[in-house]
Amino acid sequence: MSTSVGVVFTPARPPELIREFVVEAEALGFDEVLFFEDCFRESGLAAATATLAWTQRIRVGIGVLPIPFRNVALLAMEVATVERLFPGRLHLGVGHGVQRWMDQVGERVASPLTLMREYVTALRALLAGESVTVDGRYVRLDGVRLDWPPAAPVAVHAAGEGPKTLSLTGEVADGTLLTNGVSPGMAAEGVALARAGRASAGREGEHPVSILVMTAFGDGAQGRLAAELDAWGYTGERATGVAGSVAEVAEQLRAWVDAGVGNLLLQPLDDETDLPGFLRSCAEVAALLRA
Repeated sequence: MSTSVGVVFTPARPPELIREFVVEAEALGFDEVLFFEDCFRESGLAAATATLAWTQRIRVGIGVLPIPFRNVALLAMEVATVERLFPGRLHLGVGHGVQRWMDQVGERVASPLTLMREYVTALRALLAGESVTVDGRYVRLDGVRLDWPPAAPVAVHAAGEGPKTLSLTGEVADGTLLTNGVSPGMAAEGVALARAGRASAGREGEHPVSILVMTAFGDGAQGRLAAELDAWGYTGERATGVAGSVAEVAEQLRAWVDAGVGNLLLQPLDDETDLPGFLRSCAEVAALLRA
């Protein structure tokens, strides 16, 4: 299995910096650039659409759109439009959303698992051009069909952390996204759960898995990484990322590849002030991993 390497633009930075970042990422040969959709910062879908317009080749991911936030038919309309404008380049990711943020906007649900099952199933069907009627606990559609569906179905990836969600991503989604703060050992368990969920649903084929990894280079990188992990509240096995020289970072990342992760998304720390330098170092890492 070949390893895909991408970079993350985090919304700790203003949207005015996106264009320069993504144009340089494409020029350096990355496979993907990914955007968060953290409340209440930047729209992941807006950032992704602008990036698709500014670039020619690079895959553009969203990790992730919180599903309680959007009516499924509206998201299907938005994604179908983007896909028809920029075929084959959108890497769509959805997830439960941070529950305290969902509380803030009045959209927290009693059963996130039920919502994900209903929502992802309906979204995949709508993007496949089907007429969808469903009367679920949360998703209710009556003969909804897109007038302008994508020419080909769009893969819907889902994020997961707990065992039940990870199994569900394999059951209903086209791929799984693991968040930052997931160690290689945790990633191996997640890959196994997602694959088992896919098999239990009688679905064949590969189930791709992506992961976000906090990344720091140069002198003091370990200390900077430790401080950021602490700020995120990551302790124990979750206090994980990569730091050091280009060669050291590449070697550390191989543990996630060995765990079954096919798509590595390298995330700059919030204190990173040299984004061009970060991108160049990540490109050197990518070359080592692909060698």
